[in-house]
Amino acid sequence: MKLAIVVSWLNQYGGAERVLEVLHEMYPDAPIFTSIHWPEALPQAYRSWDIRVSPLNRLPLIKRRHQLFLPLYPLAFEGFDLSEYDVVLSMPSAFAHGVVTPPETLHICYCLTPARFLWSYHAYVEREGIGRVARWFLPPFLTAFRLWDRAAADRVDHFVAISEVVQQRIAQHYRRDADIIYPPVNTNAFSPTEEHGDYFLIVSRLVPYKRVDLAVHAFNELGLPLYIIGGGRDASALQAMAGPNIRFLGRVDDSEMKDYLSGCRALIFPGEEDFGLTPLEAMAAGRPVIAYAAGGATETIIEGVTGEFFHAQTPESLAEAVRDFDERGYDSAILCQHAEQFSRQVFKERLGNFIASKLEEE
Repeated sequence: MKLAIVVSWLNQYGGAERVLEVLHEMYPDAPIFTSIHWPEALPQAYRSWDIRVSPLNRLPLIKRRHQLFLPLYPLAFEGFDLSEYDVVLSMPSAFAHGVVTPPETLHICYCLTPARFLWSYHAYVEREGIGRVARWFLPPFLTAFRLWDRAAADRVDHFVAISEVVQQRIAQHYRRDADIIYPPVNTNAFSPTEEHGDYFLIVSRLVPYKRVDLAVHAFNELGLPLYIIGGGRDASALQAMAGPNIRFLGRVDDSEMKDYLSGCRALIFPGEEDFGLTPLEAMAAGRPVIAYAAGGATETIIEGVTGEFFHAQTPESLAEAVRDFDERGYDSAILCQHAEQFSRQVFKERLGNFIASKLEEE
């Protein structure tokens, strides 16, 4: 079986790239096709991978400002020659499912989400702070993109969603059914400790939709210690609004991350995510989660067993949940056991079996 992997872009490191690493472990000989590739933004190990980029990669500014070149992405993905592969496994957050494959090639789409900027436009522009001129200019182009995106979905043989909420979006926007296979969590990288500190923790890219601002305002009111790991374009603004009880740790290495997770009172998860790997990493480290009750968190957190929810996406609702929180009610062994249901091994078995079963049907 000759298999190729297709991803939207490789210019930052986050949850999608962690999933890609497991796909590469499963299929180490599979080339990875993508629109753009910025090696400096990714782990050193990626430099030994067979990564094949589109001509877009040669354009100036595209690695840092890839949104400016949106009209070119459909052409970039349709231009890849995938005729020699038995299976194409695409993993899009946008555009990557639009590759053109021969009739005899099996195309499975492991869908992170239908593109938010296309199908949740108004929420996207509010969250990203897009200016008035861009808001006036974008809608006619987005209508054309939606038509392309919907047509591109028909090129996929089988969809797999990362969560129930993504499954519902695939049905709504693409009119396609999808199986669910949850993304992999590296549970072996974490372990609980008997002692922990007095701080709460956030691990996140500091960008608008992660809603770290909610936590900053809530903990300003609470006065409790909050540590924030991660970087991003909102870092300066968040630091400016934070009180002295809030520490920004920037990016940390894997060893430090493990220690901070196992040592916190609880992980704070204030945004609405399509799935969310970090809450399960906290559980693998034996720590509960306080999360906004929406998106993928509702599928991975059991209230009162592995964490707690706050039900309005406001600082006041989060602050109330933190005040009511008592970590003594959580068993680290149960937390770890729950996280194991989402382990890398479970993911590899489920996705591998799915691909094998669809090949047999061909």
